[in-house]
Amino acid sequence: MNSNVALVITTINSPNAALLKTAEGCRQHNIRMIVVGDSKSPSNFHIPGVEYYDLKAQRESGLAYASLCPERHYARKNIGYLLACRGGAEVIIETDDDNLPTPAFWETRQRHQKVETIEEAGWLNVYRYFTDNHIWPRGLPLRHILREKSPVITASARDCPIQQGLANENPDVDAIFRLTLPLPFNFTERAPVALGRGVWCPFNSQNTTWFRDSFTLLYLPAYCSFRMTDIWRSFIAQRLSWEMGWTLLFHSATVWQERNEHDLMRDFAEEIPGYLNNEAIGEALEQLSLKKGGDAINDNLRSCYTKLNQMGLVGNEELALVDAWLEDITMTFR
Repeated sequence: MNSNVALVITTINSPNAALLKTAEGCRQHNIRMIVVGDSKSPSNFHIPGVEYYDLKAQRESGLAYASLCPERHYARKNIGYLLACRGGAEVIIETDDDNLPTPAFWETRQRHQKVETIEEAGWLNVYRYFTDNHIWPRGLPLRHILREKSPVITASARDCPIQQGLANENPDVDAIFRLTLPLPFNFTERAPVALGRGVWCPFNSQNTTWFRDSFTLLYLPAYCSFRMTDIWRSFIAQRLSWEMGWTLLFHSATVWQERNEHDLMRDFAEEIPGYLNNEAIGEALEQLSLKKGGDAINDNLRSCYTKLNQMGLVGNEELALVDAWLEDITMTFR
């Protein structure tokens, strides 16, 4: 396909309803679909029109990152991002193998939007702008889940190279919510909202759009809990976005989730590092002295992961992966 839009998924499953429906939409809309496998993935995985990379194909890709990334980890999705970059993508859409797209999912993404914005509000539960019900996103520090909404600034033109869509039916909530409150759940349709400097809210990797300038920030850490990899990525992406003058956009649900089987107590255990550390991560990143401008984004990314390493949240192995990622992403931009 010649599209400058790529969609990236990682899976260990055989083609299921979500993968097939997503692939059908990609074919109809001329979107390149990349699926990254892992050691548990079926050896005969095939969907017409989909580029599937098993472990062998990943290792033979020539990517420095592919030779270092551990198996059996969601962070292998990074290989898909790099392959999309190398193929000339200007926009990368990511989703998961249990999310089914609505017709709105296939609408053209617009980076610059006139949108209501929240500024300097600290920790924020963005779900409260899309429902009056009690619900919060996975990764939000628990002391902030009951906070009232902060006022929005009148809609104005904003640069939003990272855009998070919500998910209906089985939205992205933490194990505490799932163990104590009812699902399914559907959000209200409303205009998007954007978060500016000084606002923290976790976002995930399940229905997210990235424009080319932000591709460096796609990096998912591997040497941390599976339930925190996209959350900690989101904090770093937000912190670096402030230095770029970007806002983070949230929009109404354009997928619904038919969730893969999960052990909720195992999810809870894997979320404990977040319950204990997410607020501290935000404070530490906010205190970092970072460089401004696009030329500094690689150095700033490594500075953030060096800080997480110093906090004991990721190991030295993570810094080697970050360096490999930056080597590969730099090559794709040449």
